[in-house]
Amino acid sequence: MKKLLSVMLAVLALSLILSGCGGTTTANTTAAQTAQPLLRVGMECAYAPYNWTQSTDANGAVQIKDSQDYAYGYDVMMAKYLADKIGYKVEVYKMDWDSLPVAVQSGTIDCAIAGQSITDDRKQTVDFTTPYYYASIVSLVKADSKFAAATGISGLAGANATSQLNTVWYDTCLPQIKGVNILPAMDSAPAMLVALTSGKCDLVVTDMPTAMAAVSVYPELKLLDFTGTADNFQVSDQEINIGISVKKGNTDLLNKLNTALAGLTKADFEKMMNDAIKVQPLESN
Repeated sequence: MKKLLSVMLAVLALSLILSGCGGTTTANTTAAQTAQPLLRVGMECAYAPYNWTQSTDANGAVQIKDSQDYAYGYDVMMAKYLADKIGYKVEVYKMDWDSLPVAVQSGTIDCAIAGQSITDDRKQTVDFTTPYYYASIVSLVKADSKFAAATGISGLAGANATSQLNTVWYDTCLPQIKGVNILPAMDSAPAMLVALTSGKCDLVVTDMPTAMAAVSVYPELKLLDFTGTADNFQVSDQEINIGISVKKGNTDLLNKLNTALAGLTKADFEKMMNDAIKVQPLESN
């Protein structure tokens, strides 16, 4: 009897030990998951094909912070790739274009992945990674417009033109078209496209990905690309190099992102952008 009792007690003790080990493992796993750092990323969520808002998590979209909606597009693809490489989890914050630099500076977000050109003006307030895309500048007009036959920016003289507020497109490129009538800037890329398709303007200046996405949705538009000609927009590399902005002095995050970006090529950027264009719902932004 004593022997049986001893065996039962030994079994009970072993059971308790194993149960304790299991509980510790579960607790450690949960703690490790909770401890995974967040990469708080700001973007407009209204700038296809870079980023947009959608109602489901289709294609791997990320739910927007404090919203029932989801964000997707090239910027979200890139954010997920980089976060995975550096061991972070992506959290997307939807905000207005003009508020992005302020949010980065204040620490509300860790970075802005939002199709921002790496300009000297912006570098006064934020630091930038190496480029995560290279975007040439182009124009969009209606296919039946008298400007559709233009072979250079000189052929756009007399047009009523606009673009997005606080962009290289509006501030630098539009003034280079002699004889153009520059209209007030639009708050967003979708707004400038609506202005064009509704006839409120004759042309808009934008970058190649935005234009490619637009013509895929609006067949009445024509893309004018004067790249390689003498009669083209004059822009510096910094104005067409697209980077990720982080708070000035945040060298730890900057170095991590740059190290992760070093594993990608221009061909990788183009493939990812083309994949985004294929699924972008530009008309819904």
